[in-house]
Amino acid sequence: MKLIKEAPMLTRRRLLQVTGAGVAMTSLGLRPALAAGYDRPFTWISPRGTLEVLDDYGYWVAKKYGYFGDLSIDIQPGPSDGTATVKFVDVGQADMGFPSPGVFSFALKQGMKLKSVFHEGALDTFSLAFRKGEGPKDIKGIEGKTILLGSAAWQPIVDPMLAAQGVDISTIKYVEAGWPTWGTALAGGQGDAALAWEGLRAEWIAKDLKFEYWLGVKNSPLPANTFVVRAADLEDADKKAFIGQYLKGWAAGLEFAEHNPRAAVQAVFEQFPTLASNVGPDLGTTSILQQMNVFRGDWSKRKGWGWHDMASWQTFFDLTAKIGQTDVIKAGDVITNDLIPDANSFDAAKIKADAEGVTLTPEFAAVDVDKIKAGLFNQAIGAGG
Repeated sequence: MKLIKEAPMLTRRRLLQVTGAGVAMTSLGLRPALAAGYDRPFTWISPRGTLEVLDDYGYWVAKKYGYFGDLSIDIQPGPSDGTATVKFVDVGQADMGFPSPGVFSFALKQGMKLKSVFHEGALDTFSLAFRKGEGPKDIKGIEGKTILLGSAAWQPIVDPMLAAQGVDISTIKYVEAGWPTWGTALAGGQGDAALAWEGLRAEWIAKDLKFEYWLGVKNSPLPANTFVVRAADLEDADKKAFIGQYLKGWAAGLEFAEHNPRAAVQAVFEQFPTLASNVGPDLGTTSILQQMNVFRGDWSKRKGWGWHDMASWQTFFDLTAKIGQTDVIKAGDVITNDLIPDANSFDAAKIKADAEGVTLTPEFAAVDVDKIKAGLFNQAIGAGG
């Protein structure tokens, strides 16, 4: 099979190189103001090499409408190696990361003393993209195929997802095709599939990357990305209180979007004009609705934004131990719901009023939200559209 020129095939040695506990010290450009309990602004670091995406809409909405109050905070994209979001938190260069469960569990195996405090991705956001007409009817048909990744560190995301479906992951070949080019590589005929996620599907359409997808959000029992901090910070009363207030801002931003998703997209586009011009209101709303479905999950079973389903997480950890990705992990040792009441203590009536009171631009006002919701999964294999 022809592989991407100069794109390294992933070996265990290569995987360990990009997911080890070590991290090169690079400046995050922190502001001089201090956060309570911290010697600098409290810093959230993305799992991606960019902030110019719709994924973090909760933050941008909260920032625009003042839901963080006077907290001294910062947000950074970090390097794009895929594991920087946990490495930087571990060594104290950031205070909260947003790793996938696979990256989080691998970080724990590397000895990073981290703890999840806010489970944003209640459903599995990850998917596999295929060129149209090439997706298998049964995901076990992926055995023996090549999957393209933006970073080698993403392999711990895919392995558990496939193993949960009964796929023999020893037969899978991975190729690191680079960020942000791995989707373009798939469209260009390289590999057989590529890792994707909710929200990104809409952004890829904007780039004329038209795929069909096996959707984790429809088929996988596993959790998705979560907010992690240093476990030691939760032993410090001032830091723990600060984290609770910070999460309250994020949760309020998520709640806002439930009432007016177009206004949430509009807030992100105001922050990133280039993203706005590249994606546009219609696909931007599609992207955020995909992500809102993941972040909300089955609301009848959750106890507020960020609540962890311990049984789901234990299923994930048991699976990663079974496939040799991690040692045995007890969910209760590395996950806590202690801060969920604080995170959900926002004024819900005010948030609703704020959202419903937004004046949309004519372009956003013309977006048909109900129509988008009806076709949200049209790209799924076998769904058509």
